[in-house]
Amino acid sequence: MSFSRLTRALLGVFSVLALLFVYAPLALVLLNSFNTSRTFAWPPPDLTTKWWSAAASSSGARSAIIVSLEVAAIATAIALVLGTMAALALQRFQFFGRDTVSLLIILPIALPGVVTGIALANAFLTMVGIRLGFFTLVVSHATFCIVTVFNNAVARLRRLGGNLEEASMDLGAGTFMTFRLVTLPMLRSALLAGGLLSFALSFDEIIVTTFTAGSGVQTLPIWIYQNLFRPNQAPVVNVVAAALIVLSIVPIWLAQKLAGTDESVAAAR
Repeated sequence: MSFSRLTRALLGVFSVLALLFVYAPLALVLLNSFNTSRTFAWPPPDLTTKWWSAAASSSGARSAIIVSLEVAAIATAIALVLGTMAALALQRFQFFGRDTVSLLIILPIALPGVVTGIALANAFLTMVGIRLGFFTLVVSHATFCIVTVFNNAVARLRRLGGNLEEASMDLGAGTFMTFRLVTLPMLRSALLAGGLLSFALSFDEIIVTTFTAGSGVQTLPIWIYQNLFRPNQAPVVNVVAAALIVLSIVPIWLAQKLAGTDESVAAAR
């Protein structure tokens, strides 16, 4: 398809405007992390790195980061196991209600976070009788992380078909050997991409976390929200946010490179 010179120019202008709309606020956060003014005066009167030193020595920020990493890692591990099993069951077997089960698996990520958070909090407190804390937070995050892994695994299984697995079983391999030697290598890059996206999704979740974490657990998004409007903490919050912007580029880039390329499928085969 070819476009006229005017069309290409308009598309270029709109692309630049869209990128500016998305990334200008992020660039402002990075700049304010070096701003000497506590009120983020514009333009910055001067630049400094003292806020970075203050953020590095902040025990509250370090504790919140550790909690977020632990929750995201455990929730991602649970999502990888359950999401892969659900994808295999729905893609490789025919049974009554398969489409309904698929819809129910995907539904948590489509629902508003407020609805999911209230529903989970009520379930934990009234139906199960569990106090809100670290365990309930992990379970809550796993409910929507499963969707990311499930979608990636289902998409890969649809592209691969079942011929290689059938050939493996025809040659005498059992179910678990076929999964270990044939299915898992073909799913490896898709699961890695889904795991990275699930980790990122869990790490910055705030709405569901607010309802299911309880008072004794503080993740990094909760810490940022609580300290953003405190005069002495606002510059430190900008530093933490700037560091997260830089660090989040790596898993998102890896997930994009690994998600469903033809080369990775050929290598897995």
